[in-house]
Amino acid sequence: MLLRRLFAAVLAPLALFAAAPASAEVVKTGHLEVELVSQEAAAVPGSTVFVALRQKIQAHWHTYWRNPGDAGDATKIVWTLPAGWTAGDIVWPTPERVRVGPLQDYAYSGEVLLPVPITVPASAKPGQTVTLQAAAAFLVCEEICVPEDAVVTLSLPVVAGPAKPDPKWGDTVGKVLAAAPKPAGLKATWKKDGETIRLSVTGASLRGADFADAYFFPYSGKAIDHAAPQAIERGAEGLTLSLTAGFDFGPEATEAPTELSGVLALKGRAYEITATPGETPAGSVGLGSLPAAGAGSTGGSQAAGGGDASGLAGGLPVALLFAFLGGLILNLMPCVFPVLSLKAASLAAHAHDAGRTRAQGLAFLAGVVATFIALAGLLIAVRAGGEAVGWGFQLQSPAVVAVLALLMLLVALNLSGVFEVGAAVQGAAGGVSAGSGLAGAFLTGALAVIVAAPCTAPFMAGALGFALTQPPAFALLVFLALALGFAAPFVILAFAPGLLKKLPRPGAWMDVLKHALAFPMYGAAAWLVWVFSQQAGGVALALLLAAAVLVAFAAWAYGLGETRRFAGKTPLVAFGFAVVGLAGGVLLTIGALKAPVPAAGPQTAEAAGPGLVAEPWSPERVAALQAQGKVVMVDFTADWCVTCKVNEKTALAGPRLADAFKAQNAVLLKADWTRRDATIAAALAEHGRAGVPLYLVYPKGAGAPVILPQLLTEGLVIEAVEKAAKG
Repeated sequence: MLLRRLFAAVLAPLALFAAAPASAEVVKTGHLEVELVSQEAAAVPGSTVFVALRQKIQAHWHTYWRNPGDAGDATKIVWTLPAGWTAGDIVWPTPERVRVGPLQDYAYSGEVLLPVPITVPASAKPGQTVTLQAAAAFLVCEEICVPEDAVVTLSLPVVAGPAKPDPKWGDTVGKVLAAAPKPAGLKATWKKDGETIRLSVTGASLRGADFADAYFFPYSGKAIDHAAPQAIERGAEGLTLSLTAGFDFGPEATEAPTELSGVLALKGRAYEITATPGETPAGSVGLGSLPAAGAGSTGGSQAAGGGDASGLAGGLPVALLFAFLGGLILNLMPCVFPVLSLKAASLAAHAHDAGRTRAQGLAFLAGVVATFIALAGLLIAVRAGGEAVGWGFQLQSPAVVAVLALLMLLVALNLSGVFEVGAAVQGAAGGVSAGSGLAGAFLTGALAVIVAAPCTAPFMAGALGFALTQPPAFALLVFLALALGFAAPFVILAFAPGLLKKLPRPGAWMDVLKHALAFPMYGAAAWLVWVFSQQAGGVALALLLAAAVLVAFAAWAYGLGETRRFAGKTPLVAFGFAVVGLAGGVLLTIGALKAPVPAAGPQTAEAAGPGLVAEPWSPERVAALQAQGKVVMVDFTADWCVTCKVNEKTALAGPRLADAFKAQNAVLLKADWTRRDATIAAALAEHGRAGVPLYLVYPKGAGAPVILPQLLTEGLVIEAVEKAAKG
C-alpha cells in the first residue's frame, strides 16, 4: 500500500507534464471557421473548465447574441460529453448593434468566443484523455442569411494536480470571461410612462462612469422596441434610459412583467441587471442628457463646412469659442430681423447722447444675458426631469406663442404711435427718462433672445449640442458665451460714438423711421399667429384673432386716455375701455389655449417645390431607403423656425433641385418639430444638436450622413446630393 502511494505521488506530477495538451480541429462551415478552445490545458477531477466555441466570422457577416433583436437566431450548442460531465449556460459577451434596414439586431462580427463552464466529475481519472463534442447551429447573415452548422470536438487530458492555462487560448478565454457582463450590486428599477419605459440604474460601480452611448440589451426579445433610440439621462449615482415599450409591456400581453433583465453596456464595461417596478431614483437623473443611443444610424455624422462639427475635440474652451461666434452670427439670421426694428429705433433715438447710448447698450446686454441664462436653466431642468426637449422649446408651447404674438402686436402698435407708455409723464419731463430707457433696452434684449433663440447659427449648433451633454455649470458657461456673442454687436456700437454721430440729428425723420419699423413687428406677430394655428387648430386660431382685436382696441383706448390726461382732461372713460378690452383679450386667449386641439393624424408627403415631394421622416424610413440604394436628405424643421422657412423657400424649392434629386435617385424627408416630438429630439441629440434647422444627407447603401450648414443654397444642396450618390 505504501509503495502504491509513493508511485502515485511520483507519477502524478509527471502525468501533468506528460499529458498531451488540449487539441481540436477547425471546421469550416462556409462563412465561419469554428473550433472548441479551452481556458485550461487539462481538466482536474471535481473542477470546472471553461471551453469556448470560437467563431471566426467572414468579413461583413455576423452571427447572433442570445436575444438576436428584431431578426435572426441565437447560436445554439448541443453537447455530447463523457458520463458525469455536464455543461452550463453560455457566457455571452456583450454584442454589437447591427442595423439592417429598419431592424436593429444584436450580433457578433469578426472573431467571437462563447465560453461554457464544463463541470468535471470527481470520478474522472487522471491520465486519461476525454473528448468533448459540441454540435453548434448558427444563423450567419449579411444581406442574406444562411443557416450553418458544425460538429466540433476537443481532446482534453485529465490530470490530478492544478491545471495550467492553455498556452494558445488560455489568456484569450480569460479576457473574454473577465469582460463578459456580470452582476455588480447595482440597483435597477423600471417605470412605465405611456409607451415609454424609464429604466433607472444606480450604484457605486457607476460613479464616474462614461455614460456616452450607454445602451440596454434586454434578454427578452419582446421587452422593448429594439429599433427605437434610447435617450440617456445622467445622474450623480447612475443613469436613466428611456426605452420604447415592446409587446411584453403592451396591452396585448396576458400579464404584466415583474422584472426587466438584460445587459447595461457602457464604454469599456458591461453589467447584468434585473430591474423591478419602482420609482425613478433621485441619483439617476439631474446632470443633463446625452445623445440617444441606437437612434437609427450606423456611425457618426460628418460635418460639412468644418466649423460646424458636432463633436468638439477641444472640449469646453472650443465650445465657448464656438458659442461666442455662433452668437455673433445669430444676429444675421432671419429669426432676428423683426427685433432689429427695436434695436434700430433705440439707436436712432439716442445716437447723439453718448452716455445714454452706453447705458442702453449695457442694459440690452443684461437683458440678453439674463434671458439666455433663464432659458438655458429651464431647458436643463426640463431635460433632467425626463422631457425630450431642445433649444427653442419655448416656441413648441402654444401658450408662449400666443403671448408672444400679442406682445409683438403691442410693440408694433407702440411703434406706430397708437399709444405710448407713460406719455403724460414723459411729456412733462421733456423726454424719455433714463430709467424708462434702460428698462426698454433690457426688455428689448429679452425679447430678441426669446424670438431668435429657436434658430441655430453656424458654430452655435455644435456648441449647444456639446453643452447639453455636460454638467449644468459647464452648460451655463456655454450659454453665457452665446449670450455675449449675440449682444456684442449692439454693445460695441453703443460704445462707438464716432459711428453713431454719422446719423442725422433728431428730427421728424425719427418718427417716420419709427413708424416704418413697426411693420416688421406686425409681420412677426402674423408669423407667430400662423405658428399658433399649426399647433392649436382652427378654433383656437379664431379665438386668438379675436383676442388680438380686443388687445389692439385696449392699446388704442389707453393711448387715447394718456393723450387726454396730458391735455388736462379726464381719462377715466378711455382707461375703462382699455381695461375692458384687455380683460376680454386675456379671457379669449385663455379660451384659445383651452380649445380642443385636433388630433394629429399621420404625416403625409407634401410638396417641397416644383416636382419635389418631402416624405415624413422616421429612422426606419431612412434605413429602408438607404437599403434600397437611394440617397436620403433629411430636413429637421419647425414652423416657428424662420431660418428653416427661408431655406425651404429658397434652397429647397427650385426646379434645379428637383431635377438633381430625380437624377441621383434621392429622396427628401421632413422631420417636423413644430410640436414636441421625443424621437426628433433624440435624433437631433444623436447628431450633437439641440435645435433646428438641421440638414442631413445620407449616402446610398449605408453610411453616416453629412451635416449641411444652417444657411443653405440650392447649389450647396445639389453638390451634397451628387457626392452622396457616388457613395
